[in-house]
Amino acid sequence: MARTRRLDLAEDALGEAFARAAARWPGEGVPQNPSGWLYRTASRLIVGGLRAEAIAGRKAPLLAVGSTWVQPEPRADDHTVLEDERLALILLCCHPALHPEARAPLALRLVVGTSTAEIARLFLVPTATMAARITRAKKKIVAAGIPLSMPVDEELQLRLNDVCRTIYLAFTAGYTPGTGTDLLRADLAGESVELARLLHRLVPAHDQAQALAALLTLQHARREARVSDGQLVTLADQNRSLWHHDEVHTGLALLGPLAPGDGYGEELRLQALIAAEHMRAGHASVTDWAAIAATYADLEALTGSPVVRLNRAVAVAENEGPDEALTLLDGLDAVLVRSHRLHAVRGDLARRAGRTGLARTELTRAIELCANEVECAYLEARLADLR
Repeated sequence: MARTRRLDLAEDALGEAFARAAARWPGEGVPQNPSGWLYRTASRLIVGGLRAEAIAGRKAPLLAVGSTWVQPEPRADDHTVLEDERLALILLCCHPALHPEARAPLALRLVVGTSTAEIARLFLVPTATMAARITRAKKKIVAAGIPLSMPVDEELQLRLNDVCRTIYLAFTAGYTPGTGTDLLRADLAGESVELARLLHRLVPAHDQAQALAALLTLQHARREARVSDGQLVTLADQNRSLWHHDEVHTGLALLGPLAPGDGYGEELRLQALIAAEHMRAGHASVTDWAAIAATYADLEALTGSPVVRLNRAVAVAENEGPDEALTLLDGLDAVLVRSHRLHAVRGDLARRAGRTGLARTELTRAIELCANEVECAYLEARLADLR
C-alpha cells in the first residue's frame, strides 16, 4: 500500500497471502516471523499484479522507475517498521478529506482486518450501511490521490482524535468480539495496545494519546483472568493474581500525570480512571463503586452515549441497588436496538431485584441476540439458574 497507493491490489494481495498461509502452514509449519512472511508474499503478489497490468497496456505501474521494476524490500523482520506502517495507514484512513463516519471503519477494515459486520456492530448501524460507507471511502482515497505519509504538526493534530478512536475500536474488537467462539482475541487486543503506545511515543505531548495508552494497558492487563476453561469469568469473580501487575503499574503511571481536560482526551481519561479503580481494588468487595458511578455520570454528561449509560447502571446497582439501576435503562431499547448486553444487564438487575419474570424475558432476548458462543453459554447458564 505504501508503494502502490492501490487499495484494490493491496487488499487482494493480503487476502491471497492469508489464503496461502492457511494452506501451507499446517503442513510446513509456521515461519519464524509470520508477519514478515505475509508482508513479503503480499508484496510479491502486488508486483505481479502491476506487471500484468503493464503488459496488458493498462495503467502504468506505480512501482516502476523508468522501465525497471523495483522489488519491495522485505523489511518486515523489523516489527517497528510494521507498526509504523500500520500507524501510517490508520492516519491515511483518518484523512480530513474522508467523511468522518467512514474514517475509523475504513481503518478497521484495512489495517486490522475486522469484518464489515463486526464494524457495523461496533458503530450500531446495519451491515449494509457500513459496507457502503467503507466502499465510498476507498473510492475517495483513489480518486483524490490522498498520499500515504506521516502528517506533521497541525495536520497530525487534526487527525489525532480519529486515530485514537480507531485504535480503541480495534482493541474493543479483540477484547470483546461480538461473534465467534472466542471471548477474547488477545493477539488483536495486544496489537492495539502496542499501536497506542507507539502513538504516545510519537506525540508524547498530546493527552489523548497518553490517556489511550493508559486505558488500553490497564484493560489488557486483565486478559488472563477473563476466561477459565473456555468459560466467561466476570470481573467480580476473576482471580486477580492472574492480572499482569507490571502492566497495571505502567497504566497507572501513564494515567497519573493527566489533568482534567475536555473533548475526546477527557473521555479517554475518565474511562481510564474507571479502569484504574478496578485495578486498585485487591478484591471485588472493596471496589469503590461510588467513585466509579460518579465517574460514569461525568462520562455520560460529556458523551451522551447510551453505552456509557448502560455501564453506569451496572455501577449504580453495586452502589445503590438494582431498582435504582433499572430506571437508568429506560429508553435505551430505542437506541441499542440489537444490543444483547442491554438485555443481559437488565435481566441480571431484574434477578437481583426479585423480578424473576422480567429476568427470564430479558435473558431469553439477550441469548437470541448474542452471537458470541462463550457469552451465550454464560447467559444460558444464568437463565437455567432462574428456572
